[in-house]
Amino acid sequence: MTVNINGLNINYIDKGEGELVVLLHGWGANISLFNSMTELLSKQYRVVAMDLPGFGGSDEPKEIWCVNDYRDFVTEFIKRLGAKEVTLLGHSFGGRIIIKMFEKDNLPFKIKKLVLTGSAGVMPKKSTKQKIKQRIYKMTRKVYSSKIVTKLFPDALENLRKKNGSADYNAASPVMRQILVKVVNEDLTHLFDKVTPPTLLVWGKNDTATPLCDGQLMEKLMPEAALVVLEHSGHYAFLDEMFAFNKILASYMNIK
Repeated sequence: MTVNINGLNINYIDKGEGELVVLLHGWGANISLFNSMTELLSKQYRVVAMDLPGFGGSDEPKEIWCVNDYRDFVTEFIKRLGAKEVTLLGHSFGGRIIIKMFEKDNLPFKIKKLVLTGSAGVMPKKSTKQKIKQRIYKMTRKVYSSKIVTKLFPDALENLRKKNGSADYNAASPVMRQILVKVVNEDLTHLFDKVTPPTLLVWGKNDTATPLCDGQLMEKLMPEAALVVLEHSGHYAFLDEMFAFNKILASYMNIK
């Protein structure tokens, strides 16, 4: 299905009947990763999952968005679904967007409960080595961006980016690269105590993208949060241990 919101064509699925559950995927992903979850939840709920702008079958933002822009876009999307109450499930970047919603007091719907798995939102601390590497990269990039270097070595800047950029950064389009830089550099820990609905946190013990300590911090600071750790999972716990994850989700959502 497709809907146009603020000039962007958005790909989404809408399955099942009952109370509304909205699923938000992580950076670089799309709604297809939620297939198993969608099948489970749609037995008892109306499940809606969208390809976030810039991913899957949805249009890219026309400007360089920050987390607030994604939050406001998702808020408008949910508002159009017409429900007064919603349960939100977010993975990684999707979790970051959900947490950002608690910065606003005038949402057009009530958030009943949450599921956050491998959620982003904690700014990782850089080691001295990482800080030095980043400083060297910025200095080198400045030199490579000069007119004379660009003229003599036109591929130098692109090669530098490929060598130093993350997999997500290198795989993204020019617009999405700039958005990625903006969204990953915002720490949301100051909002954790505002996340007041019942919250299920499901984390992979071996998650290296959003380490387990992030989930532990959320459990500590979010008033109604409980953390479940899957021992043999990484960042995609809902795929790595699908059966266990779905059992936990079914219990939390009272699916019989």
